[in-house]
Amino acid sequence: MITHDIIIKYRSIEYVFEQIQLDCPNNDIRRGLALIRRVEQQQQKAIASLKPKDETILEHTISYEQLAVDLTAELAKREPDKNVKAALDFALLEDFDHLYRYSDLLEATMGVKSEELVGHYAEIMPGRPTISEHRYPFDNVRFFINCKSAVPITKLNVAIITAAEQQTMNYYMNVAALYDHDDLGRQLYQEIGLIEEQHVTQYGSLLDTKTTFLENLLMHEYTECYLYYSCFEDETDLCIKGIWEEHFHQEVAHLHMAADMLKKYEKKDWQEVIPDGNFPQLLTLHENKAYVRDILANTVQNTSKKEEYVDVASLSSDADFFKFQKAVNEPVEEVPTHIVIQSYIDSKGEDYRYQDTDHPVPALGDRTKDNVTVGREANANE
Repeated sequence: MITHDIIIKYRSIEYVFEQIQLDCPNNDIRRGLALIRRVEQQQQKAIASLKPKDETILEHTISYEQLAVDLTAELAKREPDKNVKAALDFALLEDFDHLYRYSDLLEATMGVKSEELVGHYAEIMPGRPTISEHRYPFDNVRFFINCKSAVPITKLNVAIITAAEQQTMNYYMNVAALYDHDDLGRQLYQEIGLIEEQHVTQYGSLLDTKTTFLENLLMHEYTECYLYYSCFEDETDLCIKGIWEEHFHQEVAHLHMAADMLKKYEKKDWQEVIPDGNFPQLLTLHENKAYVRDILANTVQNTSKKEEYVDVASLSSDADFFKFQKAVNEPVEEVPTHIVIQSYIDSKGEDYRYQDTDHPVPALGDRTKDNVTVGREANANE
């Protein structure tokens, strides 16, 4: 199962083009980029139009968060680099919690159950509570990978997840003011949008800072080829399959353009960036309930301290995490992601969930009270 959303998300990554546009004095290179950007904008318009016309902003948001959960889990399961995998697992629990909070808002305001929208592929229950996800910005930066030694799947994973989170952040930033049902919904988008920015910082800091603009361009086009081919191989709708095939051929042409520019202007062969012409394991999305439950049970109490992930119990009382939490989240009763659940509970007696069995974290199993201590206080998961 793979949706058009993953391509929409990757289509958002324009940093390669923007960097070259701003810093490259060679107009021949810039003209080549202008041609590529025009075609890729046409692709974006075609794919975006596949969205159902009657889908609301909040329903579309559920698809964003479901994709964030399933995509992140899928990338984490296949990731050989322990630091990259740790980053994926860490943010996975946060996007999982976002899905839960948006789902309760959707059910409260529209009576729509998100379990139907996600096709029962994902459970809907608390992850690492969003209130505990607010970290001092210094603690969101990670060590970057080495593209000379990293295997192709790692380079693909980092590029894909960075673009996906960038698009999610942009989406929430743009629709927060358009959500017109109530102020709480607007505030929910604003708060979760801030967490998505943290994810962009985290994943973006994994990108190798030593690669050149044209090496980045080649890898960018290679990643697009990889995603379109993955979609083509997995797609069952013949009409949509034709779109993936057309766009794949366009991206192959862009890949050749990037390889030619790399050779002409940097005197490098494409094999110095991409080892061969064969794709690694193609990307397909599956049910990841068991994987998410395992990561929840073992790491829900984690936060970050500079480049490392640590249990909140290991932090000193004067850690930046606690100072930032106090500045951002007090009083707790006014935090939007808490209010959206507690108000639902106050109205209906318990929160809205869709889960197969009991929650793997005992402290998050109580449906009559929104937990605001897990991930913020020592041993709060018990």
